[in-house]
Amino acid sequence: MVKGGSRLTACCGLYCGDCIRYRSRFAYLAGALKEELERRAFAPYAEVKAGSVGELKHYEVFNGVLQAIAALSCDKPCRSGGDGCGQSCEIKKCVGEKGLEGCWQCREFEDCSKFAFLDPFHGNAPRENLRKINKYGLRRWARYRSRCYPWQ
Repeated sequence: MVKGGSRLTACCGLYCGDCIRYRSRFAYLAGALKEELERRAFAPYAEVKAGSVGELKHYEVFNGVLQAIAALSCDKPCRSGGDGCGQSCEIKKCVGEKGLEGCWQCREFEDCSKFAFLDPFHGNAPRENLRKINKYGLRRWARYRSRCYPWQ
């Protein structure tokens, strides 16, 4: 059972509260804007208006980007049954198969290849956090956590 502040600790050691997708206002707003544009039948208007507002020639691409942004929403941490990464997560699957709470309980996390898909977004933060969970415990580690994204 996931309790207290530890409920935002993902299986991989990331802190869900730092994730750009977790309870994202931008995803909600993108979805609302897309719905409003559809409700107002903006596509045909943009097609006609593109003659005088050149950027509207790209309305279909913009609409696709809005849809992609709206789909980025995540409202439930992975350890509470959420989708975490928005795709099938081998880490979460492995943790479940091993009957663990998270990778911090696994002796193999330092060399685990399942972390590779996280590298472009998170660098070495997941493994650094896993070490901190082991050092400080699941309830206290988060105050020492590494940055979620390298660009922060």
